[in-house]
Amino acid sequence: MRAVLTRVTSASVAIDGEVVGKIGKGFLILLGVGPNDTERECRYLAEKALGLRIFTDENDKMNLGLDAVNGEVLVVSQFTLYGNCRKGRRPSFTDAANPELGERLYEQFLADCAALGYPPQHGRFGADMQVESVNDGPVTLILDTEQLMDTPRRK
Repeated sequence: MRAVLTRVTSASVAIDGEVVGKIGKGFLILLGVGPNDTERECRYLAEKALGLRIFTDENDKMNLGLDAVNGEVLVVSQFTLYGNCRKGRRPSFTDAANPELGERLYEQFLADCAALGYPPQHGRFGADMQVESVNDGPVTLILDTEQLMDTPRRK
């Protein structure tokens, strides 16, 4: 699984002009699912992401987590995180999970976030969404379970 996590002061996602998810201070997580991902990667990534201490403390050090700042979470599915741009000018998305697996693990990630105490606001899998965010810092991190879990690449 791959996630782009941005520290935000606010973020929202809209579908057909209607806001379906909105947060104040917290994390905007764009989530991509790979073809070999499982529930194990979901739980690991949720724990890793939600446990990050990337809010500044009184000494201006990134030392505070979501809990310390009463942060919220907005999760948006983003299969394009698996886009392959090596050849040509048009990305290939064959490295992304098929829609059935992608949706199932996206929903599992949402459930894992809720189980960890951060019920997320979210978009809708497969929908054409408009995402707005006010990045804080900016602080943006890329999390990839293949790198984080120190497991070999699977094909």
